[in-house]
Amino acid sequence: MNNYTPWSVDEIARYVAQDIQEGMYVNLGIGQPTKVADFLPDDKDIFLHSENGVLGMGPEPTVGEEDGDLINAGKQYITLLKGGSYFHHGDSFTMIRGGHIDLCVLGAFEVAENGDIANWFLGRPKDIPAVGGAMDLAVGAKKVYVMMDHVNRNGAPKIVEKLKLPITGKKCVNRIYTDLAVIDVTDQGLKVRKMVDGLTFTELQTKTGAKLIDNTQSI
Repeated sequence: MNNYTPWSVDEIARYVAQDIQEGMYVNLGIGQPTKVADFLPDDKDIFLHSENGVLGMGPEPTVGEEDGDLINAGKQYITLLKGGSYFHHGDSFTMIRGGHIDLCVLGAFEVAENGDIANWFLGRPKDIPAVGGAMDLAVGAKKVYVMMDHVNRNGAPKIVEKLKLPITGKKCVNRIYTDLAVIDVTDQGLKVRKMVDGLTFTELQTKTGAKLIDNTQSI
């Protein structure tokens, strides 16, 4: 019987939001990362970017206040903050490829201990590959954070020694946020910053396919 409760997506998103610095230009990927927008502090100027051509996104609109012209790359309704703008997606990708995005937050199917990421194709025969802007963001953003479940639906680790799935980007991930822990990807290895209350380091290691370093006491 588990003595811990995994973090919800909202709780993970809140931890990510807390780690975004003032003045950053940030891209939020499709899926879990979009929730980060709902937890950004009002007293910080943080500029959210979407690869379909939006800069200055706000939180999700209230029901009945949706604007059909304002969506993110995941086709979800968004709001636009004062001073925000929208533009051609070609210009949006120029921002990414030109190194103008400080941070992107991506979902992932797997992350390797060296920072490699796989998030566009599970490799199953009937699956449709969906790379979107992930490859551009993985290599174009100055920092890459990942939001994902710690294990997949079959209970297998999503943090591994080496990727088994088709690669999106090499050695690009800086930090991993899962429903069990926050982990830094460093030259010395995977350093655990924070864990769910009640979860032991030994239990976390059994759910991880790569060696972890307990760094929870030194942050």
